[in-house]
Amino acid sequence: METTISNHPSTTWSMEQRKIAGMLYNRIINIPFPSVDPNGDEEYIENLSNQYLYRILIIKKCTSETVVVHVMGEQTFCFALIKKLQSKNIKCVASTTQRIAEEKDGVKTSIFKFCSFREYK
Repeated sequence: METTISNHPSTTWSMEQRKIAGMLYNRIINIPFPSVDPNGDEEYIENLSNQYLYRILIIKKCTSETVVVHVMGEQTFCFALIKKLQSKNIKCVASTTQRIAEEKDGVKTSIFKFCSFREYK
């Protein structure tokens, strides 16, 4: 089972990414990514990451499946949460993409093509 905490919920993923996630992790549970206050200090991040850790531990307690957490978003929050999850032996992954940049009439547009999931180690 994959629990995704991402500023890109699985409903917005490409068909290919959802297919691979389904094959690797069976089931996806989305937890909306928090709006992280840019003025929050380290204590704020500590408290916020504890709240999300608790939510994930409840999910883990309610299933017999292995829980893998896809974490993508604001870096200090993700780092704090990943450290806590790993201390509980919960695998964390990121999605990797290929960035395809196109420039037309001086406007640069980026398209991100999903490649794989990579474990945080």
